[in-house]
Amino acid sequence: MAVILTALSGAGRRRGQRYRPRAEINVTPMVDVMLVLLIVFMITAPLLAVGVPVELPKTEARSLNAETEPLTITVQPDGSVFLQETPIELEVLVPRLTAIAGNGYEERIFLRADKTTDYGEVMKVMARIHAAGFTNIGLVTDPLSQ
Repeated sequence: MAVILTALSGAGRRRGQRYRPRAEINVTPMVDVMLVLLIVFMITAPLLAVGVPVELPKTEARSLNAETEPLTITVQPDGSVFLQETPIELEVLVPRLTAIAGNGYEERIFLRADKTTDYGEVMKVMARIHAAGFTNIGLVTDPLSQ
């Protein structure tokens, strides 16, 4: 019977020793939260791309310094025109631009076009913008990868 009493009384510990908690940091919850955040940002980052998707031509030109966001006009390969992300008819483009510029918006305009878009379509849009009196027009391209 003495063997049973010593086993139940904690004879495995030395006399006078008490249980001491271990001072360890459990990082598993932090890793779980970081992985969830990583997945959320990986999913939402492509959705934050602003604009109409076009495949821009690649050039060696340097990027411009931009303090304010310019007006962006996009020409799709099928000839459709977008003002920012809104589809717009070519006949309505100039009145809409003059109305926006009349409200004090900076008159800098970026013209984007897919590399497969007909050159004549791009020049038609650019000529209308220039004829309306907008002279600060920039053509947008992607930088060449080196």
